[in-house]
Amino acid sequence: MTTLSDELPTDLETCHQLIRELLETLAQQTHLNDKLQHQLEQLLRRVYGRKSEKLDPNQLLLFAPEILAASAATPPSTSPQADASPGSTEPSQPKKNGHGRKPLPASLPRKPVLHDLTPEQLPCPECGTVRVRIGEETREQLEYVPASLIVLQHVRPKYACKACEGNVAIADRLPEPIEKGLPGPGLLAQVIVSKYADHLPLYRQERIFARHGVELSRQTTCGWMAVCADLLEPIWKAMLGRILQSRVIQTDDTPVRAQDSATGAMRTGRLWDYLGDCDHRFIVYDYTPDRSSEGPERILAGFRSGYLQSDAYQAYDRIHARGIIEVSCMAHARRKFDEAKTSDQERAHAGLAWIGRLYQIERQAKDEIGEAIERLRFGLTQVPRRRLEVQGTYAAGRLRLARRTASSPVRGGLVGAVLGLALGAGVPIGLLRTKIEPLLWVGP
Repeated sequence: MTTLSDELPTDLETCHQLIRELLETLAQQTHLNDKLQHQLEQLLRRVYGRKSEKLDPNQLLLFAPEILAASAATPPSTSPQADASPGSTEPSQPKKNGHGRKPLPASLPRKPVLHDLTPEQLPCPECGTVRVRIGEETREQLEYVPASLIVLQHVRPKYACKACEGNVAIADRLPEPIEKGLPGPGLLAQVIVSKYADHLPLYRQERIFARHGVELSRQTTCGWMAVCADLLEPIWKAMLGRILQSRVIQTDDTPVRAQDSATGAMRTGRLWDYLGDCDHRFIVYDYTPDRSSEGPERILAGFRSGYLQSDAYQAYDRIHARGIIEVSCMAHARRKFDEAKTSDQERAHAGLAWIGRLYQIERQAKDEIGEAIERLRFGLTQVPRRRLEVQGTYAAGRLRLARRTASSPVRGGLVGAVLGLALGAGVPIGLLRTKIEPLLWVGP
């Protein structure tokens, strides 16, 4: 390696070779510094920064004004009702946002509380005649009745024959969730909903029950949960069977800290969710002690054909190898562009702007989803127009970003992985928030 103390070459060819080597080394070091700077900024943001991925629209004016201009120039879509009656001259009324207090659900029980005049207030102050009731004024107030525990005493009378002094008979016992167990079905349902829907740990529920004067240790309620898991397994299997009939399945995993029953040590497991399409609206969860491919392959073994939308994790590779079409996730792609804002502002903000344009089209289509599904079932073609609009926007953004990447080869490595995910050929990208088959998917 040439140092400052070394003598420089005098011939032109050697000098050119030295300059080329220095430029290559400089490019590598610049790329490495940018990469380390990006990683440092992400680490600091994860520790001290905000977690939100919201972006100020004014920032996009600096990097992608043509995208915002295209968004503003897009005419509002017409509803199927408007298409069905072109001769109507009445203007459609815009949907108004509700203000004020919402009415209470009619399903809630009503308990009248009468506030009447006292006998001393009934006589008329002018003539003394007792006033008669001519109407009433009603105002509804929402009240909460605290939960309470009750003890059910199951009584089974015994009968015997007096003449024979025998032949004792007694009614059969009703089936119970836990045979000869303490909890009733309602108590088990309360513990399950509190733990898994309201995120109330068992040790906190233990304190709540203690305030009612009942001692229920977390070990006891944990055993109840294990029994209930076995009891609910047939329902879980039935829901999974419906999901596997979907044309589209969406899946993702999240880390979960769990205690190893064998060693007692804490470890990181994975909780996988599987979502069906619009005709199979079910969600099931599956826990695995690691993030290997065994979990998804076991759950999706009965998924023979269709689309699988995921985060492009390698655990799904063997599933796609047997014919399941891979669909990437736009939310994951957008997150990587968001992370690249500090290291490559121009292309990162341009990517965010194009994805924002796609989300805008999705919001416009949100109100049409239900009607569009019905139209598709009858052979009509309302949604493909929206799909073509999405595909056109995606193709335009893909071309612009590809051109910017080609014109900036030195810094191309910073968002190369992002562009490979978002713009890679052969893998369509789905708008994760839209649950209507692959109608709004985009891709090559």
